[in-house]
Amino acid sequence: MKKSKWLKFAGSLSLTGLLFSSTFSPMSPSFPSQGMAYAETVDSLELQEAFAQAAQEFNVPVEILLAVGYNMSLWEHHGGKPSASGGYGLMHLTDVNIDRLKDPEALEHQLHLYQAGKEDTSQDPQMMEGPATETRSTLVIDDPGLHTLTMAADLLSLPPETLKQDKKQNIRGAAALLAKYAKQTVGASPTDIENWYGAVAEYSGSSDYTGAIDFADRVYETINNGAVKHTEDGYSITLSPKQTNPNKESINALNLKKHPEDTQADCPKRLACHYVPAAYKKIDHDGTLYEWSYGNYDIGNRPNDNQEIKYIVLHDTEISYDLTKTVFQREWTQASAHYVIRSSDGDITQMVDNKDIAWHAGNWYFNSKSIGIEHEGIAIEGAAWYNEQLYHASARLVKHLSKEYNIPLDRDHIIAHDEVPGTSETRQPTMHWDPGPFWDWAHYMQVLGAPLESGKRQKDIVQMRPNFNTNQPILQTPSGEPVPQQSANFVYLYTSPSFDAPLIKDAAIPEAQPLDASNWGNKAVTGQTFYKAEEQGNWTAIWYGGQKAWFYNPKGTNTTKGSGIVVTPKEGKTGIPVYGVAYPEAEAFPGDIPVREMSPLQYTLSPGQNYVATEKVKGSYYSAPVYTYNPETTHKIVWGDDEFYLIHLNHRLAFVRASDVDVVTSHKQKHKHHHISDKQ
Repeated sequence: MKKSKWLKFAGSLSLTGLLFSSTFSPMSPSFPSQGMAYAETVDSLELQEAFAQAAQEFNVPVEILLAVGYNMSLWEHHGGKPSASGGYGLMHLTDVNIDRLKDPEALEHQLHLYQAGKEDTSQDPQMMEGPATETRSTLVIDDPGLHTLTMAADLLSLPPETLKQDKKQNIRGAAALLAKYAKQTVGASPTDIENWYGAVAEYSGSSDYTGAIDFADRVYETINNGAVKHTEDGYSITLSPKQTNPNKESINALNLKKHPEDTQADCPKRLACHYVPAAYKKIDHDGTLYEWSYGNYDIGNRPNDNQEIKYIVLHDTEISYDLTKTVFQREWTQASAHYVIRSSDGDITQMVDNKDIAWHAGNWYFNSKSIGIEHEGIAIEGAAWYNEQLYHASARLVKHLSKEYNIPLDRDHIIAHDEVPGTSETRQPTMHWDPGPFWDWAHYMQVLGAPLESGKRQKDIVQMRPNFNTNQPILQTPSGEPVPQQSANFVYLYTSPSFDAPLIKDAAIPEAQPLDASNWGNKAVTGQTFYKAEEQGNWTAIWYGGQKAWFYNPKGTNTTKGSGIVVTPKEGKTGIPVYGVAYPEAEAFPGDIPVREMSPLQYTLSPGQNYVATEKVKGSYYSAPVYTYNPETTHKIVWGDDEFYLIHLNHRLAFVRASDVDVVTSHKQKHKHHHISDKQ
């Protein structure tokens, strides 16, 4: 998920890295087993009782209170840390304001950065630093749905900070709010569950009718089905099933915005899928609306406008399914994805038409050529979210999209957010790491009908393929706490063929802790393809991010056959740069479109290093500078003559100029190269 500039960050996408969760690991035997990380001893029923007490105190049915909390946070408190959408605690009480620029010159500076590329405004919280730093101010958004923390604190006569940290007070605050909303919708606190529908819809925070009823429907579905969970901090919470038929008329008092009939979702048949539109709206700057300031995506006409759809990017949400949809319906978010998938049952919501460009990957080149799919989950919790319902629903959707848009079903085109490169040296370290180390790529590709083992085999090319079930490397949180060992999709990379050797460091994140789960720099992931540099005993070395990296690979058990175009720095070059985008040369840009310069990443490929390329492409750039419903009059795609290869650089993809490389034509004679012709 892409983050707007006021949201808090803690690692993953796609929204925040809120939580970081025994067998001996054959992939890292030099590390002592740390076992499971247990929460401190707690009364496991304490929160169950807190819900019951708050429900009784404020005359709210306990089923309503429990189901709202479940759909907001899955009953996780996250240590009082804010979610990506500025919500706190089990009940996700919100407190969102925006750090903004206040003078006209600063706004012009913002406009300049914005026109330089959507990636600057859709993901980087420091986007407005620089010339305009001294002109900051805080803009308080006049939206009650974004300030429920303050409202709840006022109702309880407690400081907001107390509701952030104290689980019981957080629950009490939510109960007080629901009681208030009930009086606004039906005039009193109803004694039956059915008439709380309007209050639940108001709690969603959505001012949009479709979004509000979607949340309310999910809450009542949870009540009907029930839910049971053991939280990360040691509590057990149960919502027993109770059949109820909500009174949906109670939502009318909210006077929510209604839209014309929804566009039919683009999904395969017999898959639970519906359309809830993300916000496409100008942002109000103290009463002024600018054509360049809007959310949360760009109108396009893909692929009919010669703007191809080539990739599908998989994310996780880091917050709940329902809350993700609510976030995408707020134009201030400046983030979106085409689809969101629920973990519990694989329910799918499409939020951006596939012809349009969602702001999801933090890289405008990939945004403009991809479809983004958010999966409900928290990267560090892995299998707690990534279940069969999720995998199968996602795979069915991806197979459908692959057929519709002619996207190959392979790991070169079905990629993770954590494989998308930054657009510059500065951006590379800030890129996200979702869906993370616990996404079962081998199983997912099997469900897609494109198992990794079915690919072509080329000499000296390896595709990473550790056994997911038995591969349980030791991981830690950024603060050094152990993560419960579980199946993972990567192998650690070492500086030499020994478990006693240090793990490699990536040039973009050299200070990252070696065992940090979010440290993507020393992990080669299932499905990624590399050139074999050397073998020693049970160890294999690959060229990886400008260095030779070793991994344990006895009898090839952690790899499978791979193929691709092998490229190496052109003869006579002492080193070549790599890039996160493939934009046209300056001469290709017409006078009315600013030239997009390409900034090298922090890697140099040296002579003798070989990398596996997935394809050769011409430079292109989709210019979509303003809000419009007529993109043919304002949006243009620029194509250049410069050509690039997309390579597996390290954990992330990257581009090299075709003019900088030779293509290795003989794997038996590694040093015999020639420059590829234009026909290849």
